[in-house]
Amino acid sequence: MKHRIVVLGAGYAGAYVAGTLARQLSPADTEITVVNAEPDFVQRLRLHQLAAGQEIEAPQLADVFSGTGIRLRLARVTAVDSERQVVAVADSDGGGELGYDTLLYALGSHVADHGVPGVTEHAFHVTSRPAALRLRERLDSLSKWGEGGRVLVVGDGLTGIETATEIAESRPGLSVTLVARGELGAQLSAGARSHLRHTCDRLGITVLEHTSVEAVEATRVLCGGTVLASDATVWTAGFAVNPIAAASGLEVTENGQIVVDRTMRSLSHPNVYAAGDSAYAIGDNGRPLPMSCASAGYTGRQATAAIMGRLTGREIANTKLEYVGNHISLGRRDGILQMVDGEGQAKPKYLSGRTAARIKSGIVRMSLWATSHPTFGLPKRTRRLAAAQDASAEKAVA
Repeated sequence: MKHRIVVLGAGYAGAYVAGTLARQLSPADTEITVVNAEPDFVQRLRLHQLAAGQEIEAPQLADVFSGTGIRLRLARVTAVDSERQVVAVADSDGGGELGYDTLLYALGSHVADHGVPGVTEHAFHVTSRPAALRLRERLDSLSKWGEGGRVLVVGDGLTGIETATEIAESRPGLSVTLVARGELGAQLSAGARSHLRHTCDRLGITVLEHTSVEAVEATRVLCGGTVLASDATVWTAGFAVNPIAAASGLEVTENGQIVVDRTMRSLSHPNVYAAGDSAYAIGDNGRPLPMSCASAGYTGRQATAAIMGRLTGREIANTKLEYVGNHISLGRRDGILQMVDGEGQAKPKYLSGRTAARIKSGIVRMSLWATSHPTFGLPKRTRRLAAAQDASAEKAVA
């Protein structure tokens, strides 16, 4: 019987791991199944652009995995039974269960409302393609009014900054306000913060610092004693992971991320691996890796190396687990490249303007190309599983 590898999620981490394993492991010994709710690959790095009105490429996963031998199951994961080693899925045919011998959990993250009333009912977000398209539709309707609709972006993290600047640049007829819980760009160096402020001024973005949102309503946001009118509230105040992992019996952190060792292997269930936002991984600097595309790449490579090593009986290589900096787009022609030190603190030097924008654009294009060609550059010689090798050796001796 073939060793069943099931990959949950076909984002940056899941698509990479599945494609690499498909090229390197012998199909005589393994079968690889990828489960994903959407039929296309979502460029999450560019969803704020999609919401602002730009056309973003979305390759079909059937095309991405064509010729790799990977089985694609378009379905929504509803549960993982880590004791029975099965995954429950739901699709248009009613769903069912998939058994696994090795599981890679890479379901990513979604918007976190932090318990603020009204976020789920009234706020927009950009953590999924359908959500970004809903925001786009709303912005389209505001633009048609011709009266300067009011857009309120809540959250001054990287997603909030990119979303506010993208909307302000792409739709200059709208009034954009960015609500920051603390100081705008607090995670950046002094020079980068100054550049960010100048960019917000240039784009006409109103910045409200040291402001906490207490509730979101259909046409306004409540901030303590202040009421902010809003025709479209965009919530970018953090991410949360799917509760499926916690419900499965896997060891997770308080926020639901799977606790893994240095090789991305679950501490509680050795046949389960995690990558991307779903994994609580400690980087080489001793700090948890942030939820980001870069972390998806690093954890995906490490998980791949670990799965390959253990299944084929080879030494497991430790790949890099780094956090080197932040690449922030500020519309299409401006950006900030902020490097950090070993403690995760911003270094004094940074890049900004068109140079930083070109670097960020190049990273995005490279990420898309690598995901769309999951087996490019990999060795064509596949490896047999350790159990299969042992069986072949015993047969030869006999």
